[in-house]
Amino acid sequence: MIVLLGATGSIGVNTLEICRRFNIGVEALVAGKNIELLNRQIAEFKPKYVAIADENDRAKVAHDTVFCGVDGILEVLERSRSKKVVNALVGYLGLQPTLKALELNKELALANKESLVVAGKLLDCTKITPIDSEHFGLWYLIGSKAIDRLYITASGGAFRDWELAKIKDASYQDALKHPNWSMGSKITIDSASMVNKLFELLEARWLFDTQKVDAYIERSSMVHAMIEFKDGSTTAHLSGADMKLPIAYALLGELSHRVLEPLNLLELEPLKFEAISSDRYPIWQIKDDLLANADMGVVLNAANEVAIERFRDGEFGFFKMVDLILQGYKKFEGLEISSLEDIYRVDSEVREYVGKLAIGN
Repeated sequence: MIVLLGATGSIGVNTLEICRRFNIGVEALVAGKNIELLNRQIAEFKPKYVAIADENDRAKVAHDTVFCGVDGILEVLERSRSKKVVNALVGYLGLQPTLKALELNKELALANKESLVVAGKLLDCTKITPIDSEHFGLWYLIGSKAIDRLYITASGGAFRDWELAKIKDASYQDALKHPNWSMGSKITIDSASMVNKLFELLEARWLFDTQKVDAYIERSSMVHAMIEFKDGSTTAHLSGADMKLPIAYALLGELSHRVLEPLNLLELEPLKFEAISSDRYPIWQIKDDLLANADMGVVLNAANEVAIERFRDGEFGFFKMVDLILQGYKKFEGLEISSLEDIYRVDSEVREYVGKLAIGN
C-alpha cells in the first residue's frame, strides 16, 4: 500500500499506472484542482483517505473522507498505515509533507525536487528514494568503483533552438512548449530557464554527498546520467523518455519484469553532448556558487516561484523572469541555514523581496 501525494500530475498518473500493473494498493490520494481526474482515480483505486487543495472543492469529491490544504495532507499522513509515501507535489508546498513522512519513519519516494533543494542539509537522505530519471540513472550506475565525477543531462527546454534575441520577450505559453517531455507547467518553465537542472545538481549534491556534479545538454533525452570513474572510464545510463522505470524501482525495489521496451540502438540518433551556455541560460552563471553554498537553495527556490508567478501573469518576458531570480539570489548571497526556522524565515523574506522588485530594476 502507498500514499500518493500529487495524484493528478504527470508523476502521479504514471505512479498509478505502475500500481495498476503490479497490483499495488493505494491507501490515500492527494490532489490539487483536477477533481474530475481525481474522482476517476478514486473510483478505480478506492483509497481510504483523500486530500485536496481547496476546501471549496470538497463537495465535488466522490469520497466520504476528504481533508483539505497542507494540514489535510499532514493529517492523511498521520492516519495512514502505509509504509511508503510518494511525494509528487509541486513546489515548496511539498516540504512539510516530506518532513512529516520522514518524521513518521515512512519510506519516502520523492519527486518533489524542492524538498531537497531547500532543506537537503536537514533531511536524512538515506531514507529517500528519488523519482527522477537523472538521479535514478546515477543510482543505477553506482557500484563499488571509485567515482570521480557525476553528470546529469538536460534536454535544453523550449528555447534551445531559438534565436537569442527572440528569447528575451518569449511568453509563458512559449516556454511551455517542451520539445521532449510532457510535464506539469512549473517544471516545464524550469526546464526552459535551466533552473530545473540547478535543482537537480543540488539534489545530487545531497543524495550522493558530492559537489563534483555537472550537467550537459543531450537533446534526445535518452542519456539520463553518466559517471566518470577515477580510472578514467565513463559509463552512461540510457533508456526511453518515460518516468515509469524510476517510479517502478522506487515502489518495488529490484525488478525482474520489463517496464519499458528496450532502446533499438540501431535507430538511435547520433548522441551529442553540449555545454550549457550562460548566454542562452543566464541562470547557469550561479551554478558553481550554488554547489559551493548549497544553503542558497532556499533562496533560488523562493525567487524562482515568485518570478514564475509574475511571468505567468504577463508582467514581463522570459529573460526578465530569469533576471528577477538572479537579483533575488544576489541580494541574499552568503546566508547560512542551520534550522527549519531559518528556511521558513528566509523563504518568506525572499518571496517578499522578489515580489516587490520593480520590473525596470
